[in-house]
Amino acid sequence: MTIIEQSLGEIARNIPGATAIFHKYQLDFCCGGNKSLRDATAGRSLNSDALVAELMAMQSRQSAEQDLAVLPNLELIEHILTRYHDIHRQQLPELIRLAQRVELVHGNKSDCPRGLAHHLETMQQELEKHMQKEEQILFPMISSGMTHVAVQPILMMRGEHDDHGAILAVIDRITHNITLPQGACNTWRALYLGLETFKTDLMDHIHLENNILFHRIDNQKVGVNHA
Repeated sequence: MTIIEQSLGEIARNIPGATAIFHKYQLDFCCGGNKSLRDATAGRSLNSDALVAELMAMQSRQSAEQDLAVLPNLELIEHILTRYHDIHRQQLPELIRLAQRVELVHGNKSDCPRGLAHHLETMQQELEKHMQKEEQILFPMISSGMTHVAVQPILMMRGEHDDHGAILAVIDRITHNITLPQGACNTWRALYLGLETFKTDLMDHIHLENNILFHRIDNQKVGVNHA
């Protein structure tokens, strides 16, 4: 099967560094990971030949970084907790503070991201509840080998991941795809830089769960043990 026929999730799993290319082309490989590359690019004003060429070049290079896809479940969960859960809890309060400041000072400007602080607060509340469910229920199930009872919780987590993607789409709309206006102040710049980092982190976080950890549970019937 050629790259163009593979799903975004498959490509993200199999080609280290592919997620960075997907970010560049604004392709949703986490919530939209089941779409083929052909379907995901159909009707989009992007150079699909250049995209495929970049992916093939990435595929031909050996990644010097540790391949998260081969980590055992326990180590992958620990990575998710420290690299993403802990970091999101640091990112969102500061982003909310910055957004409130920008709205307070620049609320009369047409390009001010009015309502952004509210949506970030919603994201913080929803993401916190989501992470607690994973930390207190789902991840202990997987860590203890009780993967046969994890199917329904995983379905719920996947659905909540889709909800997170919807909130990110609203944030993109409010911020014009996180595009700074001319003459933006330092607070505004810090806000949008932080938003870019948070968005990338959250999409990578969802990818690791949907397309690697949860994918393993979905395919337990093949008899591969990643515990």
